[in-house]
Amino acid sequence: MPNTIDSTIEETIEQRLTGLEKLRSEIGKVIVGQREVVDQLLICLLARGHALLEGVPGLGKTLLVKTLADCTELAFKRVQFTPDLMPGDILGSEILEEDHSTGKRFFKFQRGPIFTNILLADEINRTPPKTQSALLESMQEYAVTVAGETTALPEPYFVLATQNPIEQAGTYPLPEAQLDRFLLNIHIDYPAEQDEIEILRATTGGAAKKPVPCLGAAELLEMQRLVREIHVSDDLYHYVARLVRATRTGESTNPKLQQWIKWGAGPRAGQALILAAKARAFLQQRLAVTRADIQALLLPVLRHRILLSFHAQADGVTVPQLLRELLDSVPEPGRD
Repeated sequence: MPNTIDSTIEETIEQRLTGLEKLRSEIGKVIVGQREVVDQLLICLLARGHALLEGVPGLGKTLLVKTLADCTELAFKRVQFTPDLMPGDILGSEILEEDHSTGKRFFKFQRGPIFTNILLADEINRTPPKTQSALLESMQEYAVTVAGETTALPEPYFVLATQNPIEQAGTYPLPEAQLDRFLLNIHIDYPAEQDEIEILRATTGGAAKKPVPCLGAAELLEMQRLVREIHVSDDLYHYVARLVRATRTGESTNPKLQQWIKWGAGPRAGQALILAAKARAFLQQRLAVTRADIQALLLPVLRHRILLSFHAQADGVTVPQLLRELLDSVPEPGRD
């Protein structure tokens, strides 16, 4: 595989990776285990994407995001999504003020919590779609429009949202347009037995360890720039396009896929897969994306972008099972 990155960029990547290892170490003071989950969260940051963390209550979703924020020098805001939350509670609103020297009244925009670097949208699916949609523009355009005025958000900007499984009471499924704006859908599962023992030991004893901020905005922006420089070969671009297109009606020759999928992934899925693969290669100190990077990230990238058909749901087919079938049906580069 050709390497198109010069030695100076390679040295810079090595320097930045030292900072990432320090970040991992600081997160590890609070978060026990969950190495893959932490890596996927870092991939989102490096790829300038947003993450949707899903899992049953009590697995540390909110704690993970707060810990990541504590380990950085970035501005952090948390919004607890509830059924009565309104879009203005997130975006901000215009308030009427008076100039005491002239007696004139005027409207002044009071910025909401969305004007930050890291926004924790906690339990995002506990608020109706009207309020969920308040994040759409910010997640795609990195700007907010209120009363006809568009204001850019600070850089870097990330939405890290948590949600409980939709089977739980009091939840509202996120619209497809909202889901598609999340780079990765990260599932948090129950911890392994040894990790759970360590959690019990760490959280029921004396003073807990506190992470130290070790990553600034300028350094993170530089990392994001370097991730874009990671090389992707032409055959992998074709591979990603075939994987994404095979999820759409009429594009795959696999009868199972055609029967199981009601709605396939759009072009943004391919973009997300490439960027996430670049970030994974960066994390592993490689200068080029491999087939393994793409396959490892296929599930978190496509999990929330594919809608199962009624037939698939009736047969108990899961999205991971469908994606395994997808990988088997699309020829790998050099083997077709």
